[in-house]
Amino acid sequence: MFSSVKSIGIFGIDTYLIQIEADVSGGLPSFDIVGLPDTAVKESRDRVRAAIKNSGFKFPTGRITVNLAPADRKKEGAIYDLPIMLSILLASGQIKADIMDCAFLGELSLDGKVRSVNGVLAMSITAKQAGIENLFVPDDNAAEGSVIEGISIYGITHIKELLNHLNESVKLIPVKHTSKKKTNMASPVDFSDVKGQIAAKKALEVAAAGGHNILLIGPPGAGKSMLAKRLPTILPEMTFEESIETTKIHSVAGIIDKNNPIVTSRPFRAPHHTISAPGLTGGGSIPKPGEISLAHNGVLFLDELPEFRRDAMEALRSPLEDGVVTVSRVSGTVTYPSSITLVAAMNPCPCGYYGHPTKACSCSLNMVRKYLNRISGPMLDRLDLHVEVPPVDYKSLANKAKSESSAEIRARVNKARAIQNRRYEGTKVTCNARLTPAMLRKFCIMTDEAATYLSRSFDELGLSARAYDKILKVSRTIADLEGSEKIEKQHIFASIRFRSLDRKYWNE
Repeated sequence: MFSSVKSIGIFGIDTYLIQIEADVSGGLPSFDIVGLPDTAVKESRDRVRAAIKNSGFKFPTGRITVNLAPADRKKEGAIYDLPIMLSILLASGQIKADIMDCAFLGELSLDGKVRSVNGVLAMSITAKQAGIENLFVPDDNAAEGSVIEGISIYGITHIKELLNHLNESVKLIPVKHTSKKKTNMASPVDFSDVKGQIAAKKALEVAAAGGHNILLIGPPGAGKSMLAKRLPTILPEMTFEESIETTKIHSVAGIIDKNNPIVTSRPFRAPHHTISAPGLTGGGSIPKPGEISLAHNGVLFLDELPEFRRDAMEALRSPLEDGVVTVSRVSGTVTYPSSITLVAAMNPCPCGYYGHPTKACSCSLNMVRKYLNRISGPMLDRLDLHVEVPPVDYKSLANKAKSESSAEIRARVNKARAIQNRRYEGTKVTCNARLTPAMLRKFCIMTDEAATYLSRSFDELGLSARAYDKILKVSRTIADLEGSEKIEKQHIFASIRFRSLDRKYWNE
């Protein structure tokens, strides 16, 4: 006999409908799975056989053939255990059910329990788009799947629950739709904790308002990491669309909290400097998301930037420009979104005290140059803001006056972002940092005085074309923070100051 059961396949964050077909016929006992299965899918034979027997059903004798269609796409993982088991029971006549509007996914244990899988949110979206009304998933993934409206999600812990539901002896209740909860803005970190560092805090405000990448350079203990960790507290609250995009990536990576299935706070990822290039961009035979994509719509913090491997640093260049990460493998090409705010921090030399006002640097000039040159010119050029974080003096540390809070800074950032949202309405651009060259000419209108000052500075400083674009984008953000329609001279001046630090260190 023949049966067909719907399931959902996943490749990267892209999902697609799969028909799992089973044929049970006479002949010598055999169990074959075809349709480009990987090792985990092939091992389903043993898990399914044991789960069927241990759940009180009879594993059919004879020739069993299971086909995963479309047959030309690689199938990975144990997510097909449940639909394979169901297709065999249907084909062997042990159960009868109308499942035309249903899809199934889940890994089986040997005793018939259903284990959680990755990527359920993305699969729920595809199931809804395909017109599937009921999706049966592991109970641990049910809340995640219920984020999507318009489809009934059923969580199951054991295959007996599913089979009782299908034969209508004990009906399952769909999981209640999980809506995005308003983010609790209370955070264990706040900008009010930061003493001094007025210029650095202003630079981070500009970075948050325009989505700009930033480099913090200064001696050990100056507060670079402390500042970077507080950047998410002044970024605008995530929209529902951003939450879904980020949750999809985290779901595929398997890092979703089942108690809080939708990501409502902007991610903050801080990989160690020993990470490899595939660890940043994504890797594996079927590439999984890397740290760049896991930070999508949030912050990627690279502390001790010169200590990162050269190939890992250079792997950032294209994602920072394009907003996507494309990873090619033998099995295919996967594209992950990577709209991030990059915060990089570094010391000015190996010992960390080059240029320090009170502590002597123990490095030779050649050592300093070699250390700084670990960061290539093209990589440095892609960082919109270069900010010095000097050591904090005792007077600032002992000052008991309360510094400006994250909530106060965030209010200004939200106003600037609101201006940008109105300005770029109807386009795919969400902030000034994402402006295209054509949009620069349209939206970055300078006063005559500002244009003259930028022209003179461009020649004097020997700026590149990319640096010119970055200065205009940052100037546009500074103008938005001040509520100015046009870019004025003081905005250009402040923007150039944020890009002149490389001349202090790299050109000496």
